[in-house]
Amino acid sequence: MATNTASAAAPEAGDPLAVLGALPGVPDAVESVRQAVDQVYGHRVMRRRSDEVASEAALRGARASAALAGADWSLEEVRRRSDFSVGGEAHTVGAALRLTAEAGRLLAVWRRSPVQALARLHLVAAGGVAEEITVGRPRLAGETVAEPLVGLAAVPLPEPGEVAARLDALAGLLRTGTAAPALVAGAVVHGELLCLRPFGSFNGPVARAAERIVLVGSGLDPKSVCPAEVGYAELGRADYLKALDGYASGTPEGMAEWIAHCGRALELGVRESVAVCEALQRGAA
Repeated sequence: MATNTASAAAPEAGDPLAVLGALPGVPDAVESVRQAVDQVYGHRVMRRRSDEVASEAALRGARASAALAGADWSLEEVRRRSDFSVGGEAHTVGAALRLTAEAGRLLAVWRRSPVQALARLHLVAAGGVAEEITVGRPRLAGETVAEPLVGLAAVPLPEPGEVAARLDALAGLLRTGTAAPALVAGAVVHGELLCLRPFGSFNGPVARAAERIVLVGSGLDPKSVCPAEVGYAELGRADYLKALDGYASGTPEGMAEWIAHCGRALELGVRESVAVCEALQRGAA
């Protein structure tokens, strides 16, 4: 993780994620997210039909993640289709759907070895692509990155050696544990993976799936009913990339901007699931 937060107060020695949690504006974002999540978890529909809400959240989150990766299909089209094996946009949508399903099965692996979990996520996302694309491991020297998110190329692509070192550092932080709020930890995982682009393809969908794992595993969203991906898509690619530039800068201001953006996206995802709860309550879904 490339940060430059020396000027920020350090509430936890040796816990850089907790330092980020104390940046100006971040505690407010954390509290706003907590209140939003409490709203959906307190909805009466969640007592009896949380599985249905989670299923709908997974579908909508996957559709939104695919849209950010260049396959902006309607929700109705995603529901209608059953074959995502063909190339192009269909494969991107299928990858997002597979990632969302796989994320829920990787909590134990993530706690033990985040890098191993990331490799599994990439393998699942890239299933069925051309043989020349190496899957399931970080890229090596000379290997290219095919990233469909327009504008991501503006963030400098680190060399494989730096990628490996930063992945190991991030994994070490996650295994050790942090006092940072789940929003902060998830935002850092998401931003770091987008900047590193450790794999030859599907880095965006993998990064968003990894954030989902952090939010679920932290206990903030244990039932996985808060699809932040919906919020990222609603806020738009331009704001997404602008906020990512802030993360890539490593400055306190830039990091705070990225975390706040992730918080806004999560709140919008919560709003989507509250609407699903209301529809279920009315018998309209």
